[in-house]
Amino acid sequence: MLNKEKMKKAPIKFFTGRSSAYLAEKIAKSFGTELGKTSVLEFSDGEFQPAYDESVRGCIVFIVQSTFPPQDNLMELLLMIDAAKRASAYKVVAVIPYLGLARQDRKDRPRCSIGAKMVADLLSAAGVDRIMTMDLHADQIQGFFDVPVDHLYASSLFIPYLKSLGQDLVIAAPDMGGSKRANAYARFLNSEMVICYKVRKKANVVGEIKVIGEVKDRDMVIVDDMIDTAGTVCLAADMMMGEGAKSVRVLATHPVLSGPAYERIDNSSIKELVVSDTIPLRGHSEKIKVISVADLFADVINKVYKYKSISSNFIF
Repeated sequence: MLNKEKMKKAPIKFFTGRSSAYLAEKIAKSFGTELGKTSVLEFSDGEFQPAYDESVRGCIVFIVQSTFPPQDNLMELLLMIDAAKRASAYKVVAVIPYLGLARQDRKDRPRCSIGAKMVADLLSAAGVDRIMTMDLHADQIQGFFDVPVDHLYASSLFIPYLKSLGQDLVIAAPDMGGSKRANAYARFLNSEMVICYKVRKKANVVGEIKVIGEVKDRDMVIVDDMIDTAGTVCLAADMMMGEGAKSVRVLATHPVLSGPAYERIDNSSIKELVVSDTIPLRGHSEKIKVISVADLFADVINKVYKYKSISSNFIF
């Protein structure tokens, strides 16, 4: 267990992997400090070795790194955790705004992997003492870890934005699995909710989609934890507009946005796509609005460091 008095006396340092430097800098600035110095030795075959260029002995080390593809990002995080432990860091906290492989949270077909569990085991084996993340694909993934997990929700940022629009909104779940999340948004906004029903032909390909509920003359908001190829939400938005909706917005915490996503969004009926900066945008669209999670993570880190409650940071 963490010794409370020792933790208060231990200095805190922030570091980042290469892919999340843009976000780590904002988190450190919001916290009131600067990022620590690191370097990465790269070999000609693609192998790399991260190292700390300053002492971390006796420190509480926060490493910011989302683990979106390529999987080098996950490997870099693991190596940085290992390096910190071997350099006698007091505690190592992995701040993973987007946890990759989280969609592999169960065996949904024979002889397949459970990637989320494997990632949890790898992080534990590397020596991590605590995890901070946001909007896991499934809440129960927290149970894969044998260390404390601070699971934050982008709803604490998105709901105030929706309220600022001043519209009578209807919340939509993109599928049956997202009904819990959509219901939470609807509850806090005192809004109605509808559910989209989709049938996939294969991964990332939706065969058909229907909506359960009334959408005519409504301002719709589809909420999800991530948006990948954008096929589902674009199809749902076009269908809703075809059934008489006034407008369709999409909220998605993690902007994976792979393949033809940007083209689909630009050509769809979506009025606005609101995302966070857990993953950097790889393209551009006038329809995309980014809300930063930096202040939220900095606040939670400060409270965890000072052993304060973080309950006030949760909308649901």
